[in-house]
Amino acid sequence: MMMSKNAFRDFIHQYEKLTDAEWEMVANRLHPLHLKKGDILLKEGQICNHIWFLEQGFLRFFIWKDGEAISKFFTLAPYTFTSQRSFNLRQPTKENIEVLEDSIIWEIGFDDNQKLMQIPSYNTFVRKLIQEVQHFTEQIMESLQNKTAEERYRVILEKNPKFMQRVSLKHLASFLGITPQSLSRIRKNIH
Repeated sequence: MMMSKNAFRDFIHQYEKLTDAEWEMVANRLHPLHLKKGDILLKEGQICNHIWFLEQGFLRFFIWKDGEAISKFFTLAPYTFTSQRSFNLRQPTKENIEVLEDSIIWEIGFDDNQKLMQIPSYNTFVRKLIQEVQHFTEQIMESLQNKTAEERYRVILEKNPKFMQRVSLKHLASFLGITPQSLSRIRKNIH
């Protein structure tokens, strides 16, 4: 797998432009990770000390409930992510982040990120990204409250067919809040 810090710069530029000097400050704080399918990047009870950029791969955020792993959401490359509450409040996380495909990830530590937040354009990028994540979270909550599992499945199928090809039925069923058997019935009804 090829790694390139510039993939992160390209991602940032979708939100806010950085000068070459500003990018150099960010790039100097990036550290690469190669993770394999099945690795756990962050485990419940740990304090999240990084912001990550997923250059290549696929991740699942999940919690444990009554001995079952419940999928909260998924992250497809390219995207920037963290366990926001744990990272910002310096509290143990309640979630886990699992690598679903071999992945290339770049990380920035908490202290380095605090320094980078002094750069106005980087600060703006982070604020815009947080707003986007909050918007996604609100959409998920509204969908859970107002749509059936079948309706939510149809929306995912329409809006993100590539995602559907990459996620296991077990994880998707967990995300939809139904059993794999119920998901199989929904899929038969649709197809």
